[in-house]
Amino acid sequence: METITIANLSNDQTNIPINDLERLADQIRGNLIQPPDTIYDEARRLWNGMFDKRPAVIMQCKGVADVIDAVRFARDLNLLVAIRGGAHNVAGLASYDGGFVIDLSQMRAVHVDPAARTARVEAGAQLGDIDRETQLFGLVVPTGVVSETGIAGLTLSGGAGWLRRKWGMTCDNLISVELVTADGQWLKASKTENSDLFWALRGGGGNFGVVTAFEFELHPLGPEVMFCFVLYPDSKEILQQYRKFAQSEPEEVGMLSFTGTVPADENFPEASWHQPFFGVAACYVGPAADGEIVLQPLRELGTPIVDFSDRMPYTEVQKFLDADYPKGRNYYWKSVYLKEFTDDTIDTLIALNRQAPSHHSTIDIWTIGGAISRVGAEASPLSPREAPFMIGIEANWDEARDSNINIAWVRDCINRLAPFAAPGIYLNFPGFMEDADQMVKTAFGKNFQRLVKIKQKYDPDNFFRLNQNINPAA
Repeated sequence: METITIANLSNDQTNIPINDLERLADQIRGNLIQPPDTIYDEARRLWNGMFDKRPAVIMQCKGVADVIDAVRFARDLNLLVAIRGGAHNVAGLASYDGGFVIDLSQMRAVHVDPAARTARVEAGAQLGDIDRETQLFGLVVPTGVVSETGIAGLTLSGGAGWLRRKWGMTCDNLISVELVTADGQWLKASKTENSDLFWALRGGGGNFGVVTAFEFELHPLGPEVMFCFVLYPDSKEILQQYRKFAQSEPEEVGMLSFTGTVPADENFPEASWHQPFFGVAACYVGPAADGEIVLQPLRELGTPIVDFSDRMPYTEVQKFLDADYPKGRNYYWKSVYLKEFTDDTIDTLIALNRQAPSHHSTIDIWTIGGAISRVGAEASPLSPREAPFMIGIEANWDEARDSNINIAWVRDCINRLAPFAAPGIYLNFPGFMEDADQMVKTAFGKNFQRLVKIKQKYDPDNFFRLNQNINPAA
């Protein structure tokens, strides 16, 4: 009998009769993909080029029935399962060598109810799918800042974007979640149904089941907004001026600042090529005319290298950074929250930026506060939320031979910023999930044990473990 070997939950492999897979393929609407298939290489490809994983089987689902069949098939055979949404997870958790991948990338429907100001979004949707449908009605979901990001991973571990200070993180805007549990059952979680699970899903990661759809609260914005995007020389004085603005910015300002290196590109003055910069990007969450006035000080922090600020459609703001994050580039990201933004912090950031091995790398400065910090410490798993700044250290590079030096740079940044750090980390920037057990404890703080109890209830055997894992035995 012909068989295929698939990794199992016992750190071993299971030989599955091909006939069993053929029967599964016949009953689903989606595709069952294996290595001999012509579409296999494209189907297995992940966004982060550091990972070249070759799963044994990829099951591309087209609906909830397919997801239920996939979970039950894998569960009955004790198979190791990876869940793929947008495949944008920087730690490469959307696949596994020799494993069984449940792929939701074909489930991208977005339905908007403009009267109720809600949107139902399938779990394979990307941010651009959501923006296209919601902006038709002048509405938005607060999501991330790269339109090709998958909504599922972003939401389940938080979700920080341009609108975060006005309306909170993506997970803060959830109304309900539909998912398939480890025993192959479909259920809905909200404040009134399975409320314990709903709490856990608002930041607790993909630990509790395969999410098939989200329901979000929508907010009025657009179609036109004011967007600020200015690059300056990376001088201490300019960062001090930035700090002064950040300390008193209104909640309508969603700012993402960053250090980096000016690319050798015709859109930038040739004299600035390869020079370190400090950039300020900000979206004004309100009328574009008001935004021009409020954001103007950010365009006057010093003499700019370039100023690309303008009124533009919100959908274009969401795509503005896409070209900087192409599929197949190598990525290694980590985060640290800051308790304050001192002159010593500024000196350290400038020095670290100038040591970056890759000209694609950045150190990102996210202002927090506003709606994010109004969420109580026990209202969602993500706690604490009091830090005024979050730093995302992004090593982005093209050549595999440069991996070690770029990874080392990120880790050095984390160590050098430790004296300024506040409690917590952001699990959407997880590195390779090194010291994973401690990482999730740090991210969830006092809420960790509550998450363990919910994991024990909904997935006591840790069937869903290829994630920012909360071990039910913890």
